[in-house]
Amino acid sequence: MNPSLTKRQTDMLSVIYNYIKDTGYPPTFEEMRGRLGVSSNQSVIDLLDKLEQKKTIKRNESFARSITIKPLGYEILGRPPLVAFLGITTAGAPLEPIEISGEWQPVSQDAAILQNDVFLLKISGDSMINAGIDDGDVVLVKSEKEFASGNIVLADIDGQKTIKRFISDDHPPYIYLKPENPQYSVIPFTDKMRLVGQVISVLKEDNWKSVK
Repeated sequence: MNPSLTKRQTDMLSVIYNYIKDTGYPPTFEEMRGRLGVSSNQSVIDLLDKLEQKKTIKRNESFARSITIKPLGYEILGRPPLVAFLGITTAGAPLEPIEISGEWQPVSQDAAILQNDVFLLKISGDSMINAGIDDGDVVLVKSEKEFASGNIVLADIDGQKTIKRFISDDHPPYIYLKPENPQYSVIPFTDKMRLVGQVISVLKEDNWKSVK
């Protein structure tokens, strides 16, 4: 059963949603005070604490503007989910992604997927075309800590990001990143590599399609 929210808690949740939708990023304490018509930060903190306890939002207090609405929050509001669009990453040679702040997109996805930390990236390059991921596509990435051989992943290579297929097998080079374009070479795994997330779907002609 969904936890019940008071009118004030629902108002706060609506403020957060509408602010993200209107501006592209979560509100500050000052902005939440203004939209709620309250004078103290403590009133805002109390409401945020209640919303977090009721599993409708998530916060990272180490960062400003770090409020994320959880699937239950969207369900209570009856509004489509908003997923962070983090920037552009490469499907070619590893390249530092271009950060794009202040941009969120409505995403229609299964609620179970949105229970996880997910974000959007735009693809630059053609190394994954045989997996159906083309230059200019937008992919939905789920943050993960464990990966299976064959997953399409977002990898960090010494601070640079790339999209490739993760492979682990019994033959040299044993563990590596595999492009899905024969014009590119495999990238053997090293201690400077880290897998950041799994690509779970790609936007094609306004429809989300699973990747394999």
